[in-house]
Amino acid sequence: MSLQPVGIHDLAIATTHYVLDHATLARHQGVEVNKYHYGIGQEGMSVPAADEDIVTLAATAAAPILQRHGTTGLRTVLLATETGVDQSKAAGLYLHPLLGLPASTRVVEIKQACYSGTAALQFAAGLIAREPEERVLVIATDIARYDFDTAAEATQGAAAAAILVAADPAIAEIEPVSGVYSADIMDFWRPNYRATAVVDGKLSITAYLDAVEQAFADYRRRGGHDLGQFAAFCYHQPFTKMAYKAHRHLLESQGRPATTSAVETAVGRTTDYNRVVGNSYTASLYLALAALLDQPEDFTGRPIALLSYGSGCVAEFLSARPVSGYRDQLRTDANRDAISNRKPIDYDHYRALRNAQDPTDGGHHVVPDETSGPFRLSALTEHQRIYEKTLG
Repeated sequence: MSLQPVGIHDLAIATTHYVLDHATLARHQGVEVNKYHYGIGQEGMSVPAADEDIVTLAATAAAPILQRHGTTGLRTVLLATETGVDQSKAAGLYLHPLLGLPASTRVVEIKQACYSGTAALQFAAGLIAREPEERVLVIATDIARYDFDTAAEATQGAAAAAILVAADPAIAEIEPVSGVYSADIMDFWRPNYRATAVVDGKLSITAYLDAVEQAFADYRRRGGHDLGQFAAFCYHQPFTKMAYKAHRHLLESQGRPATTSAVETAVGRTTDYNRVVGNSYTASLYLALAALLDQPEDFTGRPIALLSYGSGCVAEFLSARPVSGYRDQLRTDANRDAISNRKPIDYDHYRALRNAQDPTDGGHHVVPDETSGPFRLSALTEHQRIYEKTLG
């Protein structure tokens, strides 16, 4: 008996009010801008306004999906992040009053570095395989922060991707075969007492490359497609040059020619959004997928490889197959507007925003009104985060 296809029924992305371009960062750090533009493949990074966080980004990404589809059949919301706002309460619960979620909805937060968005997608597919009439809202939302004046500072970013997962999807089927790989590696982590991550950059790249090879090997053992069958490859992009490194390594590991043109053809179209947004952790892979699908080329019926990597580490190699009519469901203009409408910020303002810390005294603290987005963090009072819809 054939299984009913399950996959991406809708996909929307969101990013922040501000952007810091890498030319500005390069001037501050006294380096050539090509170190960023060509060295790591980054041109800009999204910077949250004072009243933006993972909840406002998540709500902004999810709202147009619910406006299009409503909440009928929505029984589960899975929010993936490594930038949680509470050690206990799931960030997705704040979305109830903002988005009008049904009370009969399970809401869970999932964490495993940059991988957990894919875990949420697979968990959603499993739920729908059991109850095909249900729908699951998956939201990957993150803000990447690193210490000032370090190499990692240039790879910061922020964004959210919301995915409505359903049977008989309107955008892309998630094919049932996937390959996974996990190992206990200290390449990137953030202890509870730190606001920024601890990173071993060289080890992280090595771990990523090994995980790509191992996850693909597991995928092939389980009957997955040969490399030559994929129309394109979407990788998690902590910086966009990492996608190029990963694909070159994968080709070489399989005895394939890793020419510059072959690698560019496979991954180049997936980097458009991440190049100017920066690293959005759990959302990064799905910004890559959105960027690819927003291209003029028609991918109907052609498998697209997705490689999800989360430091620490867990990786998964899976594939999505766009369905007939998928282009009618895309939000290409909205995606591009979300990126182009950001306001440029100077380095001093960026640094002031980064240095700001949430108050810990439990008093009433009003948050400056900055964002032009539809949702904002308006106050922190009695240790509670207060969110509101805006008029924008």
